[in-house]
This record gives sequence, C-alpha cells and structure tokens, in this order.
Amino acid sequence: MADPALILAAHGSADPRSPEVAHALAGRIRRLRPGLEVRAAFLEKSQPYVGDVLSDLARCGAPAVVVPMLLASAHHARVDLPAVIEESGATVEVAEALGEDPDLVTLLGQRVTAAGAPADRRDVGVVVVAVGSSSAAANARTATLADALTARTRWAAVEVAFATGPHPTVAEAATRLRSRGARRLVVAPWFLAHGRITDRVAATAAELGIPMAEPLGSHNLVAAALLDRYDAVRLARVAA
Repeated sequence: MADPALILAAHGSADPRSPEVAHALAGRIRRLRPGLEVRAAFLEKSQPYVGDVLSDLARCGAPAVVVPMLLASAHHARVDLPAVIEESGATVEVAEALGEDPDLVTLLGQRVTAAGAPADRRDVGVVVVAVGSSSAAANARTATLADALTARTRWAAVEVAFATGPHPTVAEAATRLRSRGARRLVVAPWFLAHGRITDRVAATAAELGIPMAEPLGSHNLVAAALLDRYDAVRLARVAA
C-alpha cells in the first residue's frame, strides 16, 4: 500500500517570500523521501488553497496526512485548519503543529550564531521574536524557547518577545536582557520565512541598533521536523 500523501498546510502570505519557503521545504522533503507525494498548500493569501488540494484528493479517494507548517498550536492550527478540512469533504489525518521542536531550536541557535553571537559568549542576550497569539497557552509554550536556548549555550540570557499581541515587545525584552547583564544583543525571529511581520521586526531591531538573525527558512532540519510529524501519524495508522 502506498504511503499517504503529505500535505504541508502553511498560513500563506501576500509576501511571495513566505510561500517560496513552503514550496522549497516541500522540495527538500521529496529529496529526503523519494517517492512520497508532497504538496505545499495555504490557508489564505497564497496558492494553492488547502481546501482545493484536499478536495482533489477526496475526489481521487487518495489518503493523506496534513502537517500544519505552523510554529504554534494556536487559532490557525486548532480552528481554521479543521474548518477547511471539514469543508473540503476529505477524510485525512492531521499531525501536530511544529511547535518548539528540538530540531528547530537547534536551527534557531545556528541562526543566532551566524548573526555574530557564538554559543560560548557570556555577554550575549537574545531576543527571540514570535508572532504572538490570542491563546495564552500557545504563548506560554512559545516562551519555553528561552530556557531551551539558554540550556544549549553560555549566553547571559534569552527573552521571548512577541511581534503582535502580548508583551513583552522587542524593545521591552532588550531592556530586560541588558538588566540581566547582556551587552551584545541579537534578535532571532521565530518565523519560518521573511514577510511583512519580520520586516517590521527588522525595522525595530535597526532602530534599537540590534542585529537580526535570519528566519528558520528552508533547511533540512525543518524538513526533518515536518517528516517526523508525518511519520508519527503514518506509523500510528499502520499500528492500528
């Protein structure tokens, strides 16, 4: 029996840099798992639409696993995506969102190091900037990135800030870091791709005189994390 198709369900953006990363990750997964059908689809603003892709699969009767290409299990993962799946009429299984995956934390640290903050520098403070959610539980899970990153380095401190919604802001987090002894600051976007929000974060970082690392982007560690989510569903399906 052929493996079910892997549908990467991304948020989508009017900024073309965002869907480009989703499609690039789909290509990486195809190279890592030859023969697996992989499609990138989007909840809004980009094409193809998740609902259309799932409707096509439903007409063919093809099995699929939807993997939310989302960094938080918040409204898009818990409300928007299930609604789109139900409307499509497709019978699919849905994996967990990416969340604070260890591979992604490793990659985030690599991005900070590439921005000029080696892991062994004690004077470094890192502002990890996430999008922010209306879900307090989702924001609390994102905030665990601070401890996860700190445990892997000798940095003075890490603070998680939010680009939208809750506090702290980037500026507030930078002030906290300096009060904790950090002298060299780096802003690290907890985003898969550049877009309008990361552009605003970059502008804020520039105003504060703080360098900003690159987003996670299309990288084999991201592709591996997405495959892990897919495999967890696929293997559970086989065991059942």
